Amino acid sequence: MASSNLLSSSIFLSLSPKFPKGRTCFAGALPLLSRPKSPKALNLWSSFTFATLKYSTNLLRFRSETRAVGGTEVKEASAGDDSLVGEDSAAFELGEQKLASWVYFTVILGAVLFALDALWINPSTGYGAAFISAVSSISESPEVVVLILVLIFAVIHSGLASLRDTFEKLIGERAYRVLFAGVSLPLAVSSIVYFINHRYDGTQLWQVQSVPGVHQLVWLSSFISFFFLYPSTFNLLEVAAVDKPKMHLWETGIMRITRHPQMVGQVIWCLAHTLWIGNSVAIAASIGLIGHHLFGVWNGDRRLAARYGDAFDAVKSRTSIVPFAAILDGRQRLPKDYHKEFLRLPYLTITALTLGAYFAHPLMQASSFGLHW
Repeated sequence: MASSNLLSSSIFLSLSPKFPKGRTCFAGALPLLSRPKSPKALNLWSSFTFATLKYSTNLLRFRSETRAVGGTEVKEASAGDDSLVGEDSAAFELGEQKLASWVYFTVILGAVLFALDALWINPSTGYGAAFISAVSSISESPEVVVLILVLIFAVIHSGLASLRDTFEKLIGERAYRVLFAGVSLPLAVSSIVYFINHRYDGTQLWQVQSVPGVHQLVWLSSFISFFFLYPSTFNLLEVAAVDKPKMHLWETGIMRITRHPQMVGQVIWCLAHTLWIGNSVAIAASIGLIGHHLFGVWNGDRRLAARYGDAFDAVKSRTSIVPFAAILDGRQRLPKDYHKEFLRLPYLTITALTLGAYFAHPLMQASSFGLHW
């Protein structure tokens, strides 16, 4: 549609009369001809003027224009246009980085970890142990307790996400991010620590840890899952509220495979760990986590549609929830240099952190056991 209108405009221009130098202004302006006096010439002049306006308006209407929505630049959707409407994910230009910003990030990260330890993790000063004790008093079943912990986190996390627009109008983007992280982070730590400490307390349903190849399968699946799990951390400066946090409409990289990579990554992680552990606690935790992320699929699409409107509809039309579905049915056409969308620092950082987390498993387990949650 856009191409045909642009072509029509070009043909019209090539066939239109040639005006004296300085007497023509196209693309939205009227031809500066002297107004004819005879009725016949006046009709011809009026028709030509209307056609000029019509075609130049079409040209402008189908031209890709950028607009700012919620502080994030996206492009207007154009009929038949395969160019990006959303943002280029994981884009990182070293030359654009400011040393001061990363110094602030380091300081803020240290302050957050100190506060988390003092107010939640430390047994003598934090409230984490009391929180776990209160939830554990509801049931003696570790399956029920882990489900309740995940449910509490899910309600608070998704609830605050749903109220993001309201809170940002009241207290601003940075204050909202501090509130969101300050409430969500302790609840996430509690759920993780409890799961690590009680992951083998349930009823054993199968045992495949000694089966050749299972360890490698679980390791590879977990490694892949982290590439799906953390697209929201592409801009760490926004996560720490150094840069003003934005609600992004990503469209490249992992988003071409699935529009909801966090859900896909969580499913992969849960299946891998449930296969490895093989008991009722792992199943209960997986049900809670997968259920939370499936709700996040609906809630995320709803929030993006409300924020971006037609731009989100365009992205939605050429992406899929199920991995590779849009690619297989032809709605998503991968660029020839698609691999370059992954050869970026954020993905390399995810790779390093994932490997680090694997080798740090013994340390994570020892730290969790020391809390006795």
